[in-house]
Amino acid sequence: METLRPLSDFFEAIENDFRISPSHIAIYTSLLQYWAKNGYGNHIQAYRHDITPIAKISSPYTYYKCVQELHDYGYLVYEPSFKKTQGSKIYFTIEKEIITR
Repeated sequence: METLRPLSDFFEAIENDFRISPSHIAIYTSLLQYWAKNGYGNHIQAYRHDITPIAKISSPYTYYKCVQELHDYGYLVYEPSFKKTQGSKIYFTIEKEIITR
């Protein structure tokens, strides 16, 4: 069950974080699903249109806002590509101080 560790860590970290909304949770779990489908590499390289159907989110604004906030809050590292031929890079990282909050 080690493959569920990032999801468990995320839920433990957000338990008392009032900033996290259902949209954040949907996007984060969708990113984890995409990561799993693509072999659990060091990072994922994804386009918005790859993630939003999984998250059941149709608004590009909501997607970008939530991913940027998850980055700002320390739940992941988001490196936007701004290129149509290359997806943005996303690394999963939950910092220890977030979990112990």
